[in-house]
Amino acid sequence: MRLRYLSHVVTLKYDEDACIGCGRCTEVCPHGVFILNGRKAQIGDRDLCIECGACQRNCVSGAIHVRAGVGCASAIIKGKLKGTEPECGCSDDSCCG
Repeated sequence: MRLRYLSHVVTLKYDEDACIGCGRCTEVCPHGVFILNGRKAQIGDRDLCIECGACQRNCVSGAIHVRAGVGCASAIIKGKLKGTEPECGCSDDSCCG
């Protein structure tokens, strides 16, 4: 069973047209978010993303963008550690609720 985080809140964006098919994203992603399909990467399951930023830092073509450490999962973890409510800056109240 794979761990799941919050659904539909990750900041991950991928531009398939910019992808050169090097496969680095599939190698560095700790949760296997990316898969290679022929000569291009694809997002297999966006909701597995923990917004660590490894994919963006290793994408030589600039096809991947993610706001590392600012997502809702990060906000929930920081809130638990600090004993406060999560604050991720989302305008949608359902995100961290």
